[in-house]
Amino acid sequence: MRSDAKKNYNRLLEVARQVVTEQGADLSLREVARRAEVGLGTLYRHFPTREALLEALLRTSFEELAARADLFTASNSSDKALVLWLRETIAFTYSHRGVLSLMMGAIEDMDSALHTSCVTLRAAGTELLTRAQSEGKARQDIDGTDLFALIAALAWVREQPSAAARADHLFEVITSALLTPH
Repeated sequence: MRSDAKKNYNRLLEVARQVVTEQGADLSLREVARRAEVGLGTLYRHFPTREALLEALLRTSFEELAARADLFTASNSSDKALVLWLRETIAFTYSHRGVLSLMMGAIEDMDSALHTSCVTLRAAGTELLTRAQSEGKARQDIDGTDLFALIAALAWVREQPSAAARADHLFEVITSALLTPH
């Protein structure tokens, strides 16, 4: 990629991150181009669809969350590592308003630009869960797909104005039901 094209690409991602924080996943591509001070054609050359732009934004974050799973595994008990990772993943999902439905759809749609990133994220959670299960610290009747659904449910609760104040309590209820007493 030419240096000016790379500069535009990075600027578009930087601006898109800000716009997603403000507007959520339904961000205006026109607004991203305007704030990045590039034409719509430049934006569409780099990101032909909104999903392609979101995938580029989310891929790095999902990779970081997957790496955090490894970090938590290395420095914590299996149950604590799982809970820490769940908390971070839910917080991330909540802070990126609107990505929840995209993530849930993309995990099942192999043609989605977000599919690979979502599968990677689910695999990281599955590894944490499997480790806790093998040590007898987590229920045996749940799998990575269930865990991904729980993340979505808890992030959704946090998004609801009437339930947001209860989100931390519900997180504790869910994680205590997920983990086995030891």
